[in-house]
Amino acid sequence: MFKYAVRRILQSIPILLVVLTLVFLVVRVLPGDPAVAALGDYASKEAVDALREKLGLNDPIWLQYIKFLGNLLKGDLGKSAITGYPVAQQVVRVLPYTLMLTFCAIVFGYILGVPLGISAAVHRNSFIDYFNRIFSLLGLSVPAFYMGILLILIFAIIFPIFPVVGGGVFWDLKDNLRHLALPGLSLGLLMMAYVTRMTRSSMLDVLREDYVRTAHAKGLLERMVLYKHVLRNALIPIVTLGGLYAVVLIGSSVMVEIVFSRPGLGKLMVGAIKQRDYTTLQSVMVIYAMIVVFINLATDLIYSLIDPRIKYN
Repeated sequence: MFKYAVRRILQSIPILLVVLTLVFLVVRVLPGDPAVAALGDYASKEAVDALREKLGLNDPIWLQYIKFLGNLLKGDLGKSAITGYPVAQQVVRVLPYTLMLTFCAIVFGYILGVPLGISAAVHRNSFIDYFNRIFSLLGLSVPAFYMGILLILIFAIIFPIFPVVGGGVFWDLKDNLRHLALPGLSLGLLMMAYVTRMTRSSMLDVLREDYVRTAHAKGLLERMVLYKHVLRNALIPIVTLGGLYAVVLIGSSVMVEIVFSRPGLGKLMVGAIKQRDYTTLQSVMVIYAMIVVFINLATDLIYSLIDPRIKYN
């Protein structure tokens, strides 16, 4: 297990380097001049040139890249081209809200999706199976931001139960959870739909295996066969799906944070795009890239916990 984890961590380093390089290049090819965007279209040429020199935009592209990687190694994300404040402070302030929203959606998706998928597989082609499949199809068909608007209409306007604006006081757990309920539910329903359908499909494949029929023939309890033999062997594709769509949830959280006026990386990135704050935009994209690489790494490590044979491959 330890050797497998170390090997996967080392393999993630070049992947992260490639992703960071792509982020650096994408930001550099965006149209417009960051200095002009920061100072305005009517700024003098001298002021624009001075700001470009201050931001290092006059340096060769290879030198900018080396400085970019060097600053990242030191934890320096630079300063906003618009406000002049360190970007790292803004990221640290909003990052916990995005992570909590994504984690809440993943937990909600698995808590509902796995039982629904199991019941659909066990009662194949019954009313329960059809209901769960239609319910999950609705989750796939409705975008997360539209689901958020529906939840606001139901649980904030018709039945004023939950707040819909802001992220709440971070250190107040009760207030935090109340502000997290609706955005977490809107993303969680999307995750639940994918998990339900994948769990059903994976369970049906395992239920046809010979060792499952052997377990039944030995007289084992249905619950033991279902959870110890079938579900555990069906978990690999379910966990794989969770890793893939955790990345999708992070992307979907952008619109959800805007709908609920919730602080987070998505809202910070949209504000940077509107203001053409390329330094902040680049930093947020770097954080997103690191989160994606970390999720993929965590998914691979979970594989070895589910199936110990993987660590020998």
